[in-house]
Amino acid sequence: MFARLSPIVLAISFASLVSASNVGSGTYYAPGLGACGIPNTASDLIVAASAQFFDTYPGATPNPNNNPICRRGIIVSYQGRSVQAAVTDRCAGCAGLYDIDMSPAVFDQLAPEAVGRIEISWDLI
Repeated sequence: MFARLSPIVLAISFASLVSASNVGSGTYYAPGLGACGIPNTASDLIVAASAQFFDTYPGATPNPNNNPICRRGIIVSYQGRSVQAAVTDRCAGCAGLYDIDMSPAVFDQLAPEAVGRIEISWDLI
């Protein structure tokens, strides 16, 4: 019986690894000096990861400038549109683990700013 289940369990485990999209709320903000110690502007393609995700990212230290997520690539998607950006900040106001704040340059490629909040999916690259 267990021999028959093993391939199924392996297939499910592999599928979980392949489809690693994170789903959360996306908003935009006015970036400045980010938690990674990088100055950002509204025209930069950057995002701020939720504080919960940022702070628990593997290898995170008390100094946010040294967090391994800093400068990590991210692809954010919404309704068939995608944009590539970099994680350079920490979003203290993001409630969900997979919520992110985006620079206006990123948000504008996904939706009009008047929408304000969108349900996005994203993957680190």
